[in-house]
Amino acid sequence: MELHGITKRFPGVVANKDIAITVRKGTVHALIGENGAGKSTLMKILYGMQKPDEGTIAIDGEQVSFSSPGDAIARGIGMVHQHFMLADNLTVLENVVLGGEKLYGIGAKARRKIQEISDAYGLGVRPDALVEDLGVADRQRVEILKVLYRGAKILILDEPTAVLVPQEVDALFDNLRELKAEGLTVIFISHKLGEVLKVADDITVIRRGTTVGTADPRTATTKQLAELMVGSELPSPETRESTVTDVAMLQVKNLTLLESGGTGAPLTTAAPADPAAAVTVHEEVAVGRKLLDDISLTIHKGEILGIAGVEGNGQTELIEALMGLRSPDAGAISLDGADISALPVRKRREGGIGYIPEDRHRHGLLLEAPLWENRILGHVTEAPNSKRGILDPKAARQDTERIVREYDVRTPGIDVTAASLSGGNQQKLIVGREMSHNPKFLIAAHPTRGVDVGAQAQIWDAIREARREGLAVLLISADLDELIGLSDTLRVMYRGKLVADADPATITPEQLGSAMTGAASGHLEGGEEQPEQSEQSEDGDAR
Repeated sequence: MELHGITKRFPGVVANKDIAITVRKGTVHALIGENGAGKSTLMKILYGMQKPDEGTIAIDGEQVSFSSPGDAIARGIGMVHQHFMLADNLTVLENVVLGGEKLYGIGAKARRKIQEISDAYGLGVRPDALVEDLGVADRQRVEILKVLYRGAKILILDEPTAVLVPQEVDALFDNLRELKAEGLTVIFISHKLGEVLKVADDITVIRRGTTVGTADPRTATTKQLAELMVGSELPSPETRESTVTDVAMLQVKNLTLLESGGTGAPLTTAAPADPAAAVTVHEEVAVGRKLLDDISLTIHKGEILGIAGVEGNGQTELIEALMGLRSPDAGAISLDGADISALPVRKRREGGIGYIPEDRHRHGLLLEAPLWENRILGHVTEAPNSKRGILDPKAARQDTERIVREYDVRTPGIDVTAASLSGGNQQKLIVGREMSHNPKFLIAAHPTRGVDVGAQAQIWDAIREARREGLAVLLISADLDELIGLSDTLRVMYRGKLVADADPATITPEQLGSAMTGAASGHLEGGEEQPEQSEQSEDGDAR
């Protein structure tokens, strides 16, 4: 694939300017650049989602022009987007065959092909599962399956390792090497520069919408790549300053959530007319699989408690229970000494809970709304968004402008839609919004997912500064370096239980990743796995 002079303009911004890239067949070609550098726009052009204003694209020496993703697919190009393109109300099978019904039909033949691909690449995908019931990692696997199902020869992978643990990353890289051996070509977009050096054959760096250089992964370093991207060194989350107090901010005791229950508190409830029906419902709930199994933990003022775990082991359900999006079947939650177990989401928000969601598109933003309206989300009743119960758009707009300045949200203005921002700038807007209300307790779910090294540093600094001022943080991340570097306390979650705790000062990512797969329980210290099951005291601390 050859790109020459690719230029794409939007109102108020030039996303791509005179891009030139040559991708060799049968290689992994890494494309790196900071958020807003134009990578996503370029990939959308390659996939037929947008047309360039200038420039040419050639595949196998033949110049091509795409008017739709269908055109790109017909030329053997498949793309796995950073933000997934799935229909939540359809099954995995239905999502995979959608638009490709002519390939293998929509019945038994398609099912066999899906299962065959899933087994061949270790994706572990269930064809009949509803997408809305899947975690982020499983959704990504469905997207990869969609691309392979259509027989793509050129794969565009946008941040494919963002939700994977080290062992899963290694397995993905093994698969990419197999694809290379079969003559397939991979365009690999990532902000994890160590991974880029590990898997890429060639590297192209984009800055401010144009190509600024190439690098040889055999000789380049992460420091050199970071300087090419943003003109500064690679930041580190590492911090060993202790700000932990003895004041408990969040306490969770014996929290249990069953699969057939806990779907969220309804607006109104009524007793069933038939008492026998209530017994039947109760019995169905009682035999449900435990999504959360007797979770107890305490987070103190000034403490970051990190939870490590392969996605789908209860982290999402724990967040939803803490936020009030699900009603637990047992247990209690208290914030700053007050029981909030029965409070609705809004009251928990007003009580001091901040929330950075794991999926910014599904749970953090209204993509077609302007930035200043997105600044209000989750905080409609709080200053400066409202005054005496009445919305104050002028004050909300002024505060949005402040957030844009302080958090370096790169945008032509606060009236553009959230969809027009790059993923990293969307994330910085969310972090700025949540930090602006001085929360007592912050749920940070993958706070730097899909952001560049410069934005990572800003987000880490914002969290650390708030922690110094007494903020209690629950940190959930697939980036194990981030977990280890930021956390004061580390717990491991497996199949809905807290099965181990670790010392962030001594644990390695490899050891933590091993514990996440269920290979260890108890206390992990100094790299040695202790097989004893951890025991929890009444205040939730592991002993």
